[in-house]
This record gives sequence, C-alpha cells and structure tokens, in this order.
Amino acid sequence: MATIESILQENRVFPPANEFVKHANVAGMEAYQALCQEAERDYTGFWARLAKQYISWHKPFTRVFDDSNLPFYKWFDDGELNVSWNCLDRHLTTQGDKTAIIFESDEGETVRCSYRELHQQVCRFANALKSRGVQQGDRVVIYMPMRIEAVVAMQACARIGAIHSVVFGGFSAKSVHQRIVDAKAVAVITADEQTRGGKHHPLKVTVDKALALGDTDSVHSVIVLQHTHADIVWHSERDHWWHDITADQPDTCEPTWVNAEHPLFILYTSGSTGKPKGVQHSSAGYLLGTITSMQWVFDYQPNDIFWCTADVGWVTGHSYVTYGPLAIGATQIIFEGVPTYPHAGRFWEIIQKHKVTTFYTAPTAIRSLIKLGVDLPKQYDLSSLRLLGSVGEPINPEAWMWYYTTVGQSRCPVVDTWWQTETGSHIIAPIPGAIAAKPGSCTLPLPGIDVAAIDEAGQPIKEGKGGFLVIKRPFPSLLRTLWNDPERFKNTYFPTDVAGGRYYLSGDSAHCDRDGYFWVMGRVDDVLNVSGHRLGTMEIESALVAHPLVAEAAVVGKPHEIKGESIVAFVVLRKELPDKEEAIKIAATLREWVASEIGAIARPEEIRFGENLPKTRSGKIMRRLLRTLAKGEAITQDTSTLENPAILEQLNQAV
Repeated sequence: MATIESILQENRVFPPANEFVKHANVAGMEAYQALCQEAERDYTGFWARLAKQYISWHKPFTRVFDDSNLPFYKWFDDGELNVSWNCLDRHLTTQGDKTAIIFESDEGETVRCSYRELHQQVCRFANALKSRGVQQGDRVVIYMPMRIEAVVAMQACARIGAIHSVVFGGFSAKSVHQRIVDAKAVAVITADEQTRGGKHHPLKVTVDKALALGDTDSVHSVIVLQHTHADIVWHSERDHWWHDITADQPDTCEPTWVNAEHPLFILYTSGSTGKPKGVQHSSAGYLLGTITSMQWVFDYQPNDIFWCTADVGWVTGHSYVTYGPLAIGATQIIFEGVPTYPHAGRFWEIIQKHKVTTFYTAPTAIRSLIKLGVDLPKQYDLSSLRLLGSVGEPINPEAWMWYYTTVGQSRCPVVDTWWQTETGSHIIAPIPGAIAAKPGSCTLPLPGIDVAAIDEAGQPIKEGKGGFLVIKRPFPSLLRTLWNDPERFKNTYFPTDVAGGRYYLSGDSAHCDRDGYFWVMGRVDDVLNVSGHRLGTMEIESALVAHPLVAEAAVVGKPHEIKGESIVAFVVLRKELPDKEEAIKIAATLREWVASEIGAIARPEEIRFGENLPKTRSGKIMRRLLRTLAKGEAITQDTSTLENPAILEQLNQAV
C-alpha cells in the first residue's frame, strides 16, 4: 500500500482542566508516562500486577504470558476465575444495596436494580439454564431487547461457563441462523417482541424463522421473555417462558470456575468475504481490559452514573454495559428506546432525570442529535455531566466541537476512543486527567499498548503520512482466534504481506502528528485513490460536515477511467430535501467548500442528497450499500437490517 496522504489540518488543543486533574485516577501527564514506562520496562510484569489488582482469582495464576504458539497466545492461563463472580458476588459484602442498573423503558418507566437483586436474578436464570441441560462450554445465542434481562442472560451464561453469542435484535432470521449454525448453539434466549420508538418489533417470530432454515438440530431449548404479550407461535417441546423456567429456582448459584483462557463469548462481526467472523474472547484477559479502561479512560469514580448508549448486540454493549461497569461496581443506565422518541430531546432528558455523569455514544448518534436540534441540549440541565465519550468510528472535528461546547458546556473532557470488536477494550484514547485532546484525534495509546502506523515492510510512516494501523505486541484483551477458523484468524489479522505477519493488522489506516497523536483515517478499504493521491474518506466527510448546511455525510469512491477513482458524497442536510434545481446549487457550493477546505483533488465528483443515510438499527452506516449505489449497480445485499430502506431510492439520484 502506498503511503496515504493526510489532508486534514486541526490545530485546536484542549488540555485537561486543573480541577479535573486533581481528582483523576491518572492525574497528569507524568502519571500516564510512569504507567507507560512501567510497561516498557517489564511488559508481562505490568499486566500481571494489574491482573492481581483488579481481578478476584479462585486459583491465582503463576504463568503470565505464553507466546510459544503465536499468534495463538495465552495470558494467565494456569489461573481460574469466574467473570460473573467478579461482576456481582464480590460487591455483595461492600455495596450489595448500591444500584447497579437504572433501566429506562421506551415508554419512560424506570426500574432500579441493586447489585444484590441483580445477583439473585442472574443466579435464578443460571439455575434455569442448568435445568435445561446447558453445560460449561455450550454455546447459547442471545437475541434480546435492550433490557436488564439481556444483561442477566449474558451474566448467567458466564456464571455457568457457557459461551454466549449475542445477536443484535435488529438482525434478520438469516443472520440469526448463520450464527446458530456456526456456533452450534444448544439454546436461544429471546423475547416475544422488542419495543423501540413506540413500535413493536418481532423477536420470537424471527427466531422461529431462523430455526426453520435447517441445520439447527443442536438447539434443544428456546427461552422466551414475555415483554409485550404478543401473540406468538409456541412449540411446547422446545419453547419455555422465562418466568416459568425461573419461578422455582434458587436465588444462589455456585459459579463455575473456569480457566483464564476459557472463551467468555463469541461475537460475530462482518468480514470482507460476506461470511461473519466469530471473534472469540477469553475470560480473564478480556475482563482485565474492560476494568482498566473503565479506570483510565472513563476515570471511574464511585458516585458516577455511567451511560453507554450501545446495544448489547455490539462489542461496546458487551464491554461497557454488561461487563466493565459491573466489574468495577458502577451504577449505569440501560435505555430501551431511541433518541427521538417521544421527542427529540430524549437523550438530554434522561441525562437530566438520572443525573448522568459519564455519557458514551457514537459519532453517528452525535451527528443525528445535531440535526435534531443544535441548541436542544441547552433546554435541559446537563450540569451533572463530567465526561463525554465517543465510540465506533472517527469523529469529525466539528461534531467533536459541538459535543464539547454544547453538550459538555466546554468543561467536560471528550474521550474519543479507538478500539474494535477484536480488541475487546480501548486501545487508543485520551486519558482525560492526563492527555490534552485534539478534535478528531483519538490521541495516544493506553499504557501497555504498543501501536504504530507502518508501511507494508513494517517501517514507521513519516509524520503527516498515513499507513496501516497495527498493534505490535499482544495484550490481554485482544481476541484469541476466530471460532472454528484459526486459518482465517491468521490470514485476516496477521497477514504475511504486511510486516511479515509480525503484527496485528487492524484494517484501519492512520497517521501520527508531531506530538505522536494518532488520527484514524478510516478503513484501509475506505481509502480512495484519486489521480494517484490516496485520501482517507473520514477527512473528506469532516470537511463536508464542517459546512453549516450539512448535518451528516458519507464518502465512497467509484471507478473513474482517468482518475482511478472519483469521489461520491452522500449528504444529509440540516434542512428539508431540496428540489432538483436547489440541489444543483447546493452541490456546487459544497464542491467548492471541500476544494477550499482540503484542495481541488478532494472535490466530490457527485453529491447525492437524502433525508438520512442507510444505517443499521444500531446506527452504523452501511458503506457497502453506498459503494453499490455509487457504482450504479443493483443492490443484491441483505437490507433487512436497514433502519430506513426507503432512502436508498433518494440516494440513487446523482447531482
């Protein structure tokens, strides 16, 4: 890969406020550097110290790191623990009555659940799973609404040593079927329906369709949460109501102590071949990553009210809903609904109502919230907030600034976190009490994480030039393999054509500035080659969104016989969809804007307007669909997970 050119210039710097630093877990740059130096002096000793400090072990480990069969490494592999015990039992004697979860339903109902109550629910459900013959090592698919019971189901699996595979509740029957078959699941946990934005969406019906697709004989039980009392088809030999199966179960359940390397879960993520990849995480290493990042990046304090808006169907919901906050003894919000229902200020209302201190959401959500009402947050009391976070994709500087000034009132640090399903926890992020933030940059690696931007030969990229973002040393929370596919694991993440396969290849491109800050430029396959210039899509998108007319933008390339690739921009305006004549004028304005912001080489050849961008129900932009539209090809991909399929026709019209 030729060196990618960085075209984004951002010079604003926001150092930590003195008052924040005073109380921070990592207070000041010297404290951050001391942790990094400790890891540099004794890498395995550094992680061993943290594992002993933050994890309660049933059998202490004596072996820290086994690299005899790289890339299939092991951490703490002669130790034994139980992840659920670490999230629940160890808090019972010190803070059993503390609120673990504040649940807010789609309709606004609030339910509070203490650590003791959550422990009892998890134990009862764990006993119910055992009563159905679910054993250590069995795989269980979870296809649930965003409710307390989803966390209960995951924790119950961890408690008995079963391996859960959560499927996002918006996925189709085909997607559910793929995951059941690949994991050879013995049970599926679901609900009759889920409610989002005042609407009911079927879950049990989808599970039934998935199981009817065949090759699912491994499934002997379907456990159904009665949520909306919908009329559903019942298979008496296979289906069991949640309330029936837990009714007479004891509210204590001895945890199953497992090896540190025992798989905690499989989480399927998209792959370039179209077949989902079953990312497999360990128990101890993964747990350690979620705890240390809660301490360092979210600067967890005992009185925090933590809110991660992610669904448990994604890795963010695993790490920063189900495991990290509970392992550290936090109080957190779980929200069933959407930010627009029953009004556009729902997120801000929840922050005001529950006095949220830490708010963690995605750039896509942030840009959508800007469109809903740029000044809307000012109508709510957001004074409880002390920290803001961003996750899922690079955040463009203008969205960062709005988040910082309007939501955070120019006093809350913004932690822009870079990590992946595969890494399990944060890798690069500004530790808020130590590292000055730059809008659009995820800043510096966490202590003990060795990250670089390199070329194919493994050589560092010069300042201002971009290359492959790699992780040079394995660390505890990195994935162990792909479920039942070790060869694909090696070929995908340690390919020999990049640095000889020595490093973990993230698939993202990045560059470093003069301060060593990382700027993620997008996926390697989202890099455009325009007239010999390799341009990151994120930077062009940032320029577009910086224009006052633009709420959101996504950029892809399409083949061009002269330039190699031309730039196609899909744009959502802050106003109603323009007619053709107005669209032509706005498109011309935006082309010149991008040319002035970045340079003529980055001027989009086509601009297409829509009321929204094609997204999954979790808010992730489906860029493969956009590439298909840009090329003028027929859409053959599965669009069942689209939140808004009608806008595809709008975006098919070029200007």
